[in-house]
Amino acid sequence: MVVLGQFLEVLIGGLLAGVLYSLVALGFVLIFKASGVFNFAQGAMVLFAALAMARFSEWIPGWLGMAPGVLSVLLAIVVSILIMVGVAWLIERLALRHLVNQEPITLLMATLGIAYLLDGFGPMIFGSAVYSINVGMPKDPVFILEGMFEGGVLVSLEDFYAAGIAAALVAALTVFFQFTKTGRALRAVADDHQAAQSIGIPLARMWVIVWSVAGVVALVVGIIWGSKLGVQYSLSLVALKALPVVILGGLTSLPGAIIGGLIIGVGEKLSEVYLGPMIGGGIENWFAYGLALALLLVRPQGLFGEKIIDRV
Repeated sequence: MVVLGQFLEVLIGGLLAGVLYSLVALGFVLIFKASGVFNFAQGAMVLFAALAMARFSEWIPGWLGMAPGVLSVLLAIVVSILIMVGVAWLIERLALRHLVNQEPITLLMATLGIAYLLDGFGPMIFGSAVYSINVGMPKDPVFILEGMFEGGVLVSLEDFYAAGIAAALVAALTVFFQFTKTGRALRAVADDHQAAQSIGIPLARMWVIVWSVAGVVALVVGIIWGSKLGVQYSLSLVALKALPVVILGGLTSLPGAIIGGLIIGVGEKLSEVYLGPMIGGGIENWFAYGLALALLLVRPQGLFGEKIIDRV
């Protein structure tokens, strides 16, 4: 029973870590699903949004003469959302509108440039120190299933909250893309920019909407990761963890991003604990990339991605 309890502890830890990977992957999927562009700036957007949240949660109580609390946190979230919408508008205005119907590699390089700009402007505007974010999520771990296993199973309540937020976010985004007029228009834009424009879909507005939504997702990720690890430059590197998740789940599938994250989170933890001692450890660092590479060989579109069809 002790062995089973340890296995469950590792399994639950992997699932909850996978949820955090999935949240980052959602940003990649959103942009690609709506514009056909792989957004290398998603990690930089996470850092920029987290910096805005951390600094405004400090500044707002001072400006309004109020004690830090729920109201100041909510105001900081609202201001941060407005900032990310503004960033989306600037990206469309200054970059994307000039790249309509360009080759995918051109758009890819544009997102790389946007990433470097956000990485530079974020610390320049908000500061480059390590900041903390406190939105009231519980930090202390708890023991569950104590009646079934001796000593119980140790889990993080903060990760459970993150899992609930991720599930709600995916449900909302799935409904948005599948059942709303704007969501269907975004999918049309992804298929063919010129054709979408010819039937009256306002391309500029669609791109602002999808980059705004990706910015809000980046803010959620930044708040959760910043609450756990602090807001610092390394936060922009969490996007690297999401790349194998996107490959595994598929670039066009929102549920795929979640399931891919769960698979990789569980795989990392289980392989490190049970295979690590046999081969010297360190599996957690490369497991996700090895799994993604193996999948690319047999199913390039990912587990839930749309089948790749080359039109001639």
